[in-house]
Amino acid sequence: MRWTAKWIWGGSESSPRNEWRCFRKTFVLNSGDWEEGMLSISADSRYVLYVNGTRVGRGPSRSWPSEQSFDTHEVGHLLKAGMSNTIAVLVQHYGVSNFYYIRGRGGLLAQLDLRLGQETVRQVATDDTWRTSRHEGQGKRVQRMSSQQGFVERIDARLWDEQWIEPDFNDGCWTHACIVGEVGTAPWTALLLRTIPPLAEETVYPSRVESLSQVVPIPWTGCIDLRNHMIPGSETDANATHYAGYVATLIRTGKPAKAVIGLLYALPILQGAFVNGVYYPKKKLKAVQTQRYVEVDLQSGDNLLMIVLAGSDHSRGLFIGVDCSEPFELVSPVGVAGDDVSPFVSIGPFISYEYLDHQYGPEEKAKQRVIEACAAFGSDLPDMAPEAAQTIEWFRAVGQSAGADELDAYSRWIRPISNTYVSEESVFAHAIWKKQSIAMPVPAALQHLTAAHAVPSFIPVYEEQDTEIIVDFGRQGSGYIQFKVEAEAGTVLDFYGFEHMHEGWIQYTTYLDNSLRYICREGHQQYTSNVRRGFRYLMVTVRGARTPVKITGIQLLQSHYPVAETGRFLCPDQTLNEIWRISRHTAKLCMEDTFVDCPAYEQTFWVGDSRNEALISYYLFGGEELVKRCLELVPGSASQTPLYADQVPSGFSSVIPNWTFFWVNACEEYYERTGDRSFAAGIWPHVAYTLDHYLKLLNENGLLSLDAWNFLDWAPIDQPREGIVTHQNMFLVKALQSAAELGGLAGDGKKASQYRETAERLSAAINRHLWQEEKQAYLDCIHSDGRPSDIFSMQTQVVAILCGIPNGERKEMLMHYLVSPPSGFVPIGSPFMSFFYYEALAQADQHRYMVDDMRRQYGQMLDYEATTCWEMYPKMKEGRIDPYNLTRSHCHAWSAAPGYFLGAYVLGVQSTAPGMRKVKIEPHPCGLEWARGSVPLPGEGRIDVSWRMEEDSCMLLRVWLPAAIEAEVRLPVGVEGNVEIYRLGE
Repeated sequence: MRWTAKWIWGGSESSPRNEWRCFRKTFVLNSGDWEEGMLSISADSRYVLYVNGTRVGRGPSRSWPSEQSFDTHEVGHLLKAGMSNTIAVLVQHYGVSNFYYIRGRGGLLAQLDLRLGQETVRQVATDDTWRTSRHEGQGKRVQRMSSQQGFVERIDARLWDEQWIEPDFNDGCWTHACIVGEVGTAPWTALLLRTIPPLAEETVYPSRVESLSQVVPIPWTGCIDLRNHMIPGSETDANATHYAGYVATLIRTGKPAKAVIGLLYALPILQGAFVNGVYYPKKKLKAVQTQRYVEVDLQSGDNLLMIVLAGSDHSRGLFIGVDCSEPFELVSPVGVAGDDVSPFVSIGPFISYEYLDHQYGPEEKAKQRVIEACAAFGSDLPDMAPEAAQTIEWFRAVGQSAGADELDAYSRWIRPISNTYVSEESVFAHAIWKKQSIAMPVPAALQHLTAAHAVPSFIPVYEEQDTEIIVDFGRQGSGYIQFKVEAEAGTVLDFYGFEHMHEGWIQYTTYLDNSLRYICREGHQQYTSNVRRGFRYLMVTVRGARTPVKITGIQLLQSHYPVAETGRFLCPDQTLNEIWRISRHTAKLCMEDTFVDCPAYEQTFWVGDSRNEALISYYLFGGEELVKRCLELVPGSASQTPLYADQVPSGFSSVIPNWTFFWVNACEEYYERTGDRSFAAGIWPHVAYTLDHYLKLLNENGLLSLDAWNFLDWAPIDQPREGIVTHQNMFLVKALQSAAELGGLAGDGKKASQYRETAERLSAAINRHLWQEEKQAYLDCIHSDGRPSDIFSMQTQVVAILCGIPNGERKEMLMHYLVSPPSGFVPIGSPFMSFFYYEALAQADQHRYMVDDMRRQYGQMLDYEATTCWEMYPKMKEGRIDPYNLTRSHCHAWSAAPGYFLGAYVLGVQSTAPGMRKVKIEPHPCGLEWARGSVPLPGEGRIDVSWRMEEDSCMLLRVWLPAAIEAEVRLPVGVEGNVEIYRLGE
């Protein structure tokens, strides 16, 4: 690509917080004989591209700033000769780092090239002739969706002309863009062409209107971004920060009144609250899900609210609501006023510490000192007596201090909180906390809004109340909300998406604000959201309407990686069929421009999750290009840590060693799937780089010991941050073995041999130091003080089998444990861990036990109307499933294991040579009478398998596959029958 375009931006800030900026260029094409019109584009942070009013695409795909991704779109069919043409781009700049974006600066780069025969003409390129304006209808003062993501959406359609994307729009009042720099300008020092296709989009319609209610909102809600205010400069990363301090405001009333203060989402950093000097610790506040409420009596005049903060803050925001029997207002305790000044002030932070997970050594001890200081918070604060801070008079005195008296020492701790960090209002808070809610029957006519055809429906209006409907889309989805309405100017439409309802009870996903506010202009209008969301249910609340709102549809523009549903599985057990289907839907929703853990609260590419997700994808869709892209993103985290980060590209610099080891395994498995030796050669230096750094951390006994997030399963296994974690050492053995294979393919036989030898020594050290003879099992860990763990888990024994650690009697003993766990051993705790468990069961030829476990565990999800696989298995309460605490995320791709195992073992299709040029087909009936299905191949075609058990334990097995594939077809052990093979292309 030869670039003539320049990076451009507008406005006064290089990296503004949550700014949507619009760009336009209008031009005339004199000739109409172009054969192709390619528009290349990138932006920081995200863009939506329009050509002559038609939306062309979204992007760019997530990337490291130093390897900025750019897209190309074919737009020749949209261009018009002899007429005005317009390229319009909406750029969403986050201005803060999150789990899928590292803060750079605002920027747009675009270039239109026309091909005329063999000649390429660069027709349009970004420069200072482009026009730009901030999207005046987009509200900047909103909260983050979650610590992992960007911001929620607030649109005032009265303030913005939606025709701005059209050629005839008058942009004369817009300013000229400013040139940021040439291609190669930091932070985008390199540009890489997108290697995967654009995401597919399809319109999904609701299945029904679930409910209709009259609601009365509480009078005041808001959210404060504590971390970015308390720790200046923290916008550049997404790491957890530890600090102690206060947030304070005055609640001013004209009369004594009763009030309820809601601290919505009880953050780890929230310790409690003072109201007029009376302390209410968090543990004594009324709890509703993760919300906390306190009922108080307010005096006439000013009432001091002080919120106590101590602990870890990961940019989740402090959501607050106030309900009161009398009119009230919030005012600053120090009397500061101004358009940019909120009614809140902070006190502190008195102690703060940013802890980066990739660091190891003394930093953990420093973190512990912060925690200890926070524990003492409230009784022994540095530099300020907390008793003095409980009086309004004290605040006023500090606020009026000019530095001449003794209060000057305290004034330096007090800072007004800018409105930049305080949302105008919280749609989420209104969604979960209502002053009143009265359920109403749903009019049959209102159900028309679910129809694919434009049948108008009317959302009723109730006097002095708002109207809430909940729309059920029938299953989980991921994408962009879109709707068409006709309403009065100023009518407010609030949208809030969530994943689960049970008998009218709503689960509000912890730490996720999945909301959108749209303020209508007069008349007919339509809107497609520019913020991606995952949900099944959509709460829609109409506020401020005087006449019924005419609505002709609410849809989800579902967006996912473009794959065909090539894989199939069917058997007589409808529970297994449905388990396979929800696994497929889960995997599809979690395939974006990378694999993501979930489409709702994170949308993050977790490296370790993606190893299992890759195997699942291979058997359901293929998807090799997406797997390759994910694998090649990981080494970019070397700038954060040589141990490689656990989610990328991310501003959260965190290490889970197992996730790096799984990445190494996945690199080898990708080669085995595709036979791509060039990939193996290209990824090999990066594999060797990180493993060499891990090997530096082997202790005197030859075991891996480091301070990191030593995680494997959501279960009470012993996996401390510091010490020797057994499963981690075992997975390092397997990673070294995979690396040795890659090294051989890359032509580095010497290094490959060293890794094999190191793996053997490490395996011997594990058997020498981590086997407990009395328990006949591997212990979970050795703590940093040398104390062997007294916890034994199935997780550790499963990993031992997978990594080939035990031999002889030890191996036989552990194989027996798979189906008969010893009493007291920690059981498998998540569907993610079950993937490894099923791998071990397959090694032990316990296929029927595997399918029975799948049927039991995933069947519980189906009992609660799951349409995708949950992050965790159902939680229990008093020996029974707790329907109000089933799981955190209801769509989590690391849980879609059946999508792989039913194809690999019940159908029995497994590769035996790189590129699947040779396969073994050996079905395992597992008590089923028949099964049939398909497994995609990496090049072309697929393998179809159909088998049926006949009388006298005979099987009829049929296989269809390309003629180029060499197949070894086996009947199950102990089963006789007939095999029919049909070769395509012969």
